[in-house]
Amino acid sequence: MQAVSQIGQSVIDALAYVGELASLSARAAGFTFLAPFRGKSMRLGRAFSQAMDVGVRALPILSLITFFIGLILALQSAYELRKFGAINFVASAVAISMTRELGPLITAIVIAGRSGSAFAAEIGTMKVAEEIDALEAMGLNSVKYLVVPKYLAMLVMMPCLTLISDLAGILGGGLFEIWQLDQSYFTFLFATRDALVMRDIWTGLIKSLIFALIITKVGCYEGFSVQGGAEGVGKATTSSVVVSIFLIIFADVVFTALFYYTA
Repeated sequence: MQAVSQIGQSVIDALAYVGELASLSARAAGFTFLAPFRGKSMRLGRAFSQAMDVGVRALPILSLITFFIGLILALQSAYELRKFGAINFVASAVAISMTRELGPLITAIVIAGRSGSAFAAEIGTMKVAEEIDALEAMGLNSVKYLVVPKYLAMLVMMPCLTLISDLAGILGGGLFEIWQLDQSYFTFLFATRDALVMRDIWTGLIKSLIFALIITKVGCYEGFSVQGGAEGVGKATTSSVVVSIFLIIFADVVFTALFYYTA
């Protein structure tokens, strides 16, 4: 009975957590998409600064990681396809795997660890220092002031980062083909072009937008939920990464199944 009670409590806590995330997301979306039509200004300068942090400064590490992912994928694909005399399909396997799945997924995981944790730490530190209470006392809405710029930056930069990840991964696979499989650069390009269709690309971009919402919501919510000083900030930062990655993978399963059955 105790195990059943614990499971039930865990389910209730999880539903409450999802409800809080949905509430925060609805408020942020309202300030982002509805407030400008009511004559209320947005912090576009701060959103641009967040976009630089989230996107531009993440490019080197993200490109390097996805380049190696593409190289590894080509190695593993070649190992198996060689057995069936289908070595020419390595480029297709890399291109489709990167655009549909690995590009958006690896991008989301890297950004969750890099930027999602930063969101939680920033807002959590402000919560501990009572700066959020000071904002509210001055008549500034904390969601509009803190969350909306991050929300905008993530929605704009995640698809861009996903496209760059796709390209870096495909280039990694192409490098292996050119150096190890004695294929020309143009053969690799033509094989990649023939393998990809627009559906492969836009399904990955749709996933990237969903992942952007998850990372922003979880990071900001964990920051607002901080209690207990510096130790609480550390726990919130860790929790934001763990929960974000779990929800990203769960959402990936759901949308991959949806795209599969609607193909």
